Amino acid sequence: MGCHCFEILNKIMVYIKGISYYLPERVMTNEELVKEFPEWSVDKIARKVGVNSRRLAAENETAGDMAGKAARKLFEEYSVRPENIDFVMLCTQSPDHFLPSTACILQHRLGIPTSAGAFDFNLGCSGCIYGMALAKGIITAGVAKNVLLLTAETYTKYLHPSDKSNRAIFGDGAAACLISTEGFAKIGEFSLGTDGSGAEKLIVRTGAARCKDSAEKNEVDDEGHTRYDDYLYMDGSGIFNFTLEAVPSMMKDVLEKNDTIADKVDYYIFHQANKFMLNTIRKVCVLPKDKFYVNLEEIGNTVSSTVLIGLKDCLDSGTIKEGMQVMVTGFGVGLSWGGTILQF
Repeated sequence: MGCHCFEILNKIMVYIKGISYYLPERVMTNEELVKEFPEWSVDKIARKVGVNSRRLAAENETAGDMAGKAARKLFEEYSVRPENIDFVMLCTQSPDHFLPSTACILQHRLGIPTSAGAFDFNLGCSGCIYGMALAKGIITAGVAKNVLLLTAETYTKYLHPSDKSNRAIFGDGAAACLISTEGFAKIGEFSLGTDGSGAEKLIVRTGAARCKDSAEKNEVDDEGHTRYDDYLYMDGSGIFNFTLEAVPSMMKDVLEKNDTIADKVDYYIFHQANKFMLNTIRKVCVLPKDKFYVNLEEIGNTVSSTVLIGLKDCLDSGTIKEGMQVMVTGFGVGLSWGGTILQF
């Protein structure tokens, strides 16, 4: 009996049914950054990270606010009724409060029934992929039928004013994805990974339980970047080297788990870290340029939302069509990584 039930659950197919996203109104251009950092030029920033402008959350605008706006856009675009949502999960590293979970606040704010489950999970660049895996597990376990996956981040509020590199890269934003027992993109098998030994490579040291009080401490790293304990620090070369090591093997694992080969993948949407890193990954993995998504110019690196934003843009532009196999991956803070295949 138990084995029979497992087989039935295992046959449940899980799909993406809708994707929307929200970007804050405030636009910061490279021209504005250059005024603060005259040693740079507009062209140098664009060449270095591939970003011409990025969106910044308003002073009183939180990740929860942005996630709620993305969810409402999804409800409107896909005629989704909030009462049909039976689980809410929010991926964020900038929650509205230490507690309660921001997803619980959004359940109430969005008019989703109190019978729905809700939680936050703290993950960054790979968070969208982990969220898909969690949602698929919840649905195949019979816990829910319609999972609202939200991603939202306000990394720019963690950046020191003098941190020109990260201020050039990161932008704020949120995305919403409805995952269900029916839809337009079947979610495949996952490859997930974690290496916590690299936690120091992308970190905000203070503010939580390990070091609650402000440290007001800084030091210069091996690359000449000032490390402020009270703000986000990223070891750029360390993250770059980790990515080049983790992503190729993850890709291989994703292909094997989904019983396919690279030649049968029609398009690749990877976490939009920065232009140089993406182009290097593409070359190392020998992926065709016309099958590889790179689009950071107007919004920068929005952390956990980059993949969903990319999917939505490619669907709207017709780049992704019915019948295509698309590989999606995320990698970064944690250190963590994940990937899967979507069948459209």
